[in-house]
Amino acid sequence: MSLPDTPLPNSPVLKTTELHTDILVAGGGPAGVCAALAAARTGAKVILCQDRPVLGGNASSEIRMHIVGANGTGGSERGEELVTEAREGGIIEEIRLENSVRNPQRSSSMFDLILYDKCRTEPNLKLMLNTTIVAADVEDGKIVAARGVRHSTEDEFIIRANTYIDCTGDGRLGVEAGAPFMEGREDKAAYGEKLAQQTADNLRLGSTILIQARKHDRPMPYQTPSWVRSFSKEELKLRLYATPGDEEPTHEYGYWWAEWGGTHDTIRDNEVIRDELLAVTLGIWDHIKNGPPETRTGTEPGSDPFEASHWALEWCGFVPGKRESRRFIGQHVLTEHDILNSVPFSDAIAFGGWSLDLHPPEGVDVAEEEPCVQHEVPHLYDIPLRACVSKTISNLMFAGRNISATHVGFASTRVMATCAVIGQGVGTAAAIGVQTGISPGGISSDLKLVHQIQQQLLRDGCYLIGVTNEDSEDLARTATVTSSSEQEGCEAFLVVSGQTRAVFGKRGAPVDRARSGVHRWMSDPTDGLPAWIQLEWSEPVEMQRIELTFDTGMHRHLTLSLHDGYTSKMQWGVPQPETVADYEIELFDQESNWQTIEKVSGNFLRQRKHIFGDPQIKSAVRVRVLSTQGIEQARICEIRIYSLNK
Repeated sequence: MSLPDTPLPNSPVLKTTELHTDILVAGGGPAGVCAALAAARTGAKVILCQDRPVLGGNASSEIRMHIVGANGTGGSERGEELVTEAREGGIIEEIRLENSVRNPQRSSSMFDLILYDKCRTEPNLKLMLNTTIVAADVEDGKIVAARGVRHSTEDEFIIRANTYIDCTGDGRLGVEAGAPFMEGREDKAAYGEKLAQQTADNLRLGSTILIQARKHDRPMPYQTPSWVRSFSKEELKLRLYATPGDEEPTHEYGYWWAEWGGTHDTIRDNEVIRDELLAVTLGIWDHIKNGPPETRTGTEPGSDPFEASHWALEWCGFVPGKRESRRFIGQHVLTEHDILNSVPFSDAIAFGGWSLDLHPPEGVDVAEEEPCVQHEVPHLYDIPLRACVSKTISNLMFAGRNISATHVGFASTRVMATCAVIGQGVGTAAAIGVQTGISPGGISSDLKLVHQIQQQLLRDGCYLIGVTNEDSEDLARTATVTSSSEQEGCEAFLVVSGQTRAVFGKRGAPVDRARSGVHRWMSDPTDGLPAWIQLEWSEPVEMQRIELTFDTGMHRHLTLSLHDGYTSKMQWGVPQPETVADYEIELFDQESNWQTIEKVSGNFLRQRKHIFGDPQIKSAVRVRVLSTQGIEQARICEIRIYSLNK
């Protein structure tokens, strides 16, 4: 679609402003936020347009779904301390850690503010809320401008960028640019997928509206609206009464399985879907609150597992949490085979691990079908950049649930933590592409550039299967490493092993790419704290930047959830106990003295980067750990050192 030269005839009041930037990111869910932050932190000028008043997408206060990813949940969990650490790293880990410490009350609005603060305070990032991309101008297979409209201020914006990233979920920017896409479910023959349909159709996963309830000190009646659906115990036998996975029935969080709309067009019929989802969800609440007790019999006479006389609705969503709509066709289409076989990709920019999680499109209308069937993914798997670059529009990228994947493949990649690391990978690639003058369409075939992107992602805390730190600028790789104490298998030299997590255990990385070991220094707990680790060179080196990666317990769940049972599996509201809290950085000067140049108290983050005002020419650096957030030993996964603030 071409951009009009003047405001639309029926909107003569719109004020037109032209903006120029390196990268435009459309969509502010986990994928868009991470893409925008990653691109900005890598040095690009970025505009992030979000069509809602808050960031977060399905995780925002408007919808309130918890962010899940490769470490799974229910019967498909993966994670074992110092063996299999599958939680996503990078920017989404930073967000999770900050949310845990700064939002112990588990407020969805506080989460909105945390995301807003990160985007508002990023120097290279311009955040534009309530701004919808409604058109794109394409010339010679390349987007030259996009049009955004903000009705709340009667503004329109013509945004010109080098690279455009569609993180809208529904793919609005890409569709306006004419990029090809898929909808519905492919047949088995299309990509040789065993889990695909015998016959292709245009059905998809449905949507869900969540609710929250709160217990009071007196009975709280509920009067059901006339338009609410009525449910019998028989109709909910595989949902409310089946406690899918290990989740017990809960009043405080609502029902992910209250799903409907997959037989409709989840974009054009979204208003119809919203209305019916309200009728469905409130109908389930009516069944719990007002249904005859004899229809809700527990395992013992007189028991009622759903007793809710003192519970009342606290909040009801009005924005459907959408699972599926469009999926773009990229340079590669990610399939069931790629995921179940953990096919290695030379241009991997992220990893996944959630099950192939397929739901009946009819949702609650098919009482005899399970609300979902989760096909276990044996190992973590690669997500290639090629699945995030348009096949036909050379400067269009995408991240989130709209990446290039089959319906079956998408069933794993669609979850928000996976979308977030895809977003960081795409944002990083876009920024480096802009800096080197290479358009997204040409990045994957440039092995040197792909290597640079992957090395930047590792440096920024991401994990890529089988890819290790090969940064020639990292002075730590040439140092001799010693410590005050260490444990067998957790020696000091492992801070330069090139990997920052353990993934060799059950359902971790594929065996041939797992690299055994814990990949961190751990001091001897019998020696107590303080403990120190030291890097030394035979000749003085010039250093200006020290980057530390700490242990943050990435084997366990950590995500904002309003579900009490799920939250009980976490260390929520506090820093993670493995994390170094108080530490000092010391440099060895030419007079044979140790000089303390940095003191940190109360750290709870996984990554900390320390930049000195002036380069320091020293022969040794020492990190002295004074205390942790709980355990009795120091743990550091990686130390990097750079000169001249590189």
